[in-house]
This record gives sequence, C-alpha cells and structure tokens, in this order.
Amino acid sequence: MTTPDDGAPFLDEEMRRFLAEFQADTRPLEQLQEGLNAVRGRGEAANGQVTAEVLPSGALGGLRIDPRAMRLGADALAAAVLAAANAAAADLTTQLARMMTDGLTPFADEVRRFSQG
Repeated sequence: MTTPDDGAPFLDEEMRRFLAEFQADTRPLEQLQEGLNAVRGRGEAANGQVTAEVLPSGALGGLRIDPRAMRLGADALAAAVLAAANAAAADLTTQLARMMTDGLTPFADEVRRFSQG
C-alpha cells in the first residue's frame, strides 16, 4: 500500500510533467495532420472555363464547367476536365510536399538523434 512518505506523489507529479511535455511535443504533428486533411488542390483548363478541386484522398472534390465550355465539343471538354483535374492533383502534391517539409523540419534533429542511437 502506498503511503505519503514513499515517493508516490513525486511519481505522480513526474508522470504529469512527462505527459504535458509529450502533449506539447506532439501538438505540432496533430496540427500538421489537421492541415493535411484540410488542403485542397485546384486546377483549371480551357482558359478557366473548367475548374477542378482534388481532395487529399486523391478523389475529385469539385468540378465546375462554365456554360461557355459546352461549345468546346465533347472531346475537347473531356480533355479540359482531365487537364483541370491533373492540374489540381499537381497543385495538391505541391502543397502536401511543402506542408510535410515545413511541418516535419522541426523534428529533423530529433529523428537524426534517435536514429543514431
């Protein structure tokens, strides 16, 4: 059984301090994850008549076709949709890479230290 004189309060305080430090250390990673989930890639084609949005999952999250784009014809419109979606995917990739680099850079020293043993 634990008594006040056997050091348990110190252990409890030490555990609380450790937990607070851990939460502070992991908060930037949680913020990075939230940001990664919120990012959207955007692209356009046919002089802005077709715009697309791509979600982090890679799924098409939005597509807008200006009524004037209907004059392009079926094949040209299909090509414009693909071009806008590909541009949106490229934009998403660029944003994600930048976010990962910026978000993980503060942890680089810790990773190197950990990997060196």
